[in-house]
Amino acid sequence: MATPRGRLDRSTIILSCYARDMSAIDYARRYREEVLRSNRPEREPCYWDTRARAMSERVFQSEYAAQFIARMDLTGCETVLDVGCGPGTIGVSIASKLTHVYGLDYSEGMLAAFRDHAARRGLTNVTPILRAWDDDWSDVPVCDVVVASRATAVRDFERAALKLASKAKRRVYLTYPAHGRFIGDDIARALGRPSEPLPDSDCVLGVLHQLGFPARLDYVTDPNPFDGCAMFDAFAAKARALLGNLAAGDSETLREYFNVHRDALGRQKMAWAFIQWEV
Repeated sequence: MATPRGRLDRSTIILSCYARDMSAIDYARRYREEVLRSNRPEREPCYWDTRARAMSERVFQSEYAAQFIARMDLTGCETVLDVGCGPGTIGVSIASKLTHVYGLDYSEGMLAAFRDHAARRGLTNVTPILRAWDDDWSDVPVCDVVVASRATAVRDFERAALKLASKAKRRVYLTYPAHGRFIGDDIARALGRPSEPLPDSDCVLGVLHQLGFPARLDYVTDPNPFDGCAMFDAFAAKARALLGNLAAGDSETLREYFNVHRDALGRQKMAWAFIQWEV
């Protein structure tokens, strides 16, 4: 999926083709407006605290993690700040190559998992930081590399990008939902929870371009969480994990959806825009 040598990546093509028109669009404002239209609920820390308990070593062996890490250049780097670190899928995985890794998350449960996975590997060079996007980051260390893996579907991307860049000495790596939708959105619609998609990755690239960050674009994929759900009970359990508590009548709707889409479950993977820039 990497761009062949000598060939322009998609982000370069987008920005060169539309450079004249981009100045007429306020991408940061467009992003904020589209997020509001999406009406996507913000997850409270307790949601992630609950999910952290189910995190296992499998997340470290996922194709997503392998693709992300393979695209990182850590040459000459000693420190990494992993924003939205979760259980340490990226930060803990690369810590043995570095002097220190800082894992920042607003979920105490995820930071506990981060510490636990580091301890299992005998790592003593990791530090958890309890912080949210909207908190004061003045005491957060500035590191060679800043990572934000699956953590940038925020209300104000411009503000988030500036925060990431302010903590990076060399480069920033992040992933963002390529098409503005997540696996499970079609199930939510079937349950009568329609929502507009989040801004897509082209809008994110527009924000970065107007901030003066020379971003490059690639793609990584996430396996479908419903892969292997041969029985309805397993499918329903994963739907509840993704969507939260379901109403009394939702079970029958889920069953109808499962019966229609059973053979296709697991085939579609989620595409993430992998975006990087030098500071």
